[in-house]
Amino acid sequence: LWFAFVDPHRPYRDGAIPRPHTAGDVRVPPFLPDVPDTRKDLALYYDEIARLDGVVGRVLTELQRQGQAGNTMVVFLSDNGRPFPRCKTTLYDSGIKTPLLVRFPGSVKPGSLCHSVVSSVDLAPTLLDIAGVRVPASFQGRSFRTLLKQPGKSIRRYAYAEHNWHDFDDHSRSVHSVRFNFIRNEYTDVAGTPPADAVRSLTFQAMRRLRDAGKLTSDQQGCFTVPRPREELYDVVADPFEL
Repeated sequence: LWFAFVDPHRPYRDGAIPRPHTAGDVRVPPFLPDVPDTRKDLALYYDEIARLDGVVGRVLTELQRQGQAGNTMVVFLSDNGRPFPRCKTTLYDSGIKTPLLVRFPGSVKPGSLCHSVVSSVDLAPTLLDIAGVRVPASFQGRSFRTLLKQPGKSIRRYAYAEHNWHDFDDHSRSVHSVRFNFIRNEYTDVAGTPPADAVRSLTFQAMRRLRDAGKLTSDQQGCFTVPRPREELYDVVADPFEL
C-alpha cells in the first residue's frame, strides 16, 4: 500500500492542529531572513508536519488493531525538501536530504540510526529483495536490506540527484557522499528562483522586500544571484547549511 499524504504541501492555513506552533517555536535557517513573516510561515509548516505525524500514528494504530503490525514493513519518506526558498527543487541538502524512516519488527532495532548514503531509487530493489523476488538488471537502485539489521554498514559511496523541471525549466545535477555534495548547474544565466508555491509564500515575499531595501545578508541572496556558479562543492559536515 502506498499511502500518499498532502501535508505539508502548500498552501498553509491557520487551524491545522488544535495547539498550533508559535513564532517562538521556530528555528530559522541562516539562508532565510529571520523576520515575522518567515517565522509565521515556518510555524504553519510545523503545524502541517504535526498533523501528518498524527495521521501516520492512526495508520500504525489501525495496523495494530488488525493484528498486522508485527509482519508489516512501514517506510516513511518524502519526495523533496520543504517548499521554501533554497529548499524544494534545489540540489542542496535542504532540497534533497529527505526523511527515510523504516519500522520493521524483527529486522530493524527501534531507535537505531544509519548514516549510510541511500537514494530513493534504492527503495524498489529493497522491497523486492525482502519479498524474495529477483531484482531486474534494469533497476538503477541497490537493496539496503543489509542496513536494516546492520546500520553501520554501507551500500553505496554516492547518491545522485537531478533537477529538470518544476514550474520552469532548469538543468542541474549533483553527486553526494556522506561528507560532500557536488552540484553542477547548466543554466547559470538564470537565478535560482523557487517553485511557484514557494514564490507565493510569506517568506519569499518578505525576501523580495528585503532585497529591494538592501537588507538581505550574503547568505540570503542565492535565489536572486545571477550568474549562478557553474560548479558548487560543499563539506556538509563542517558546513551543514552549504553556505
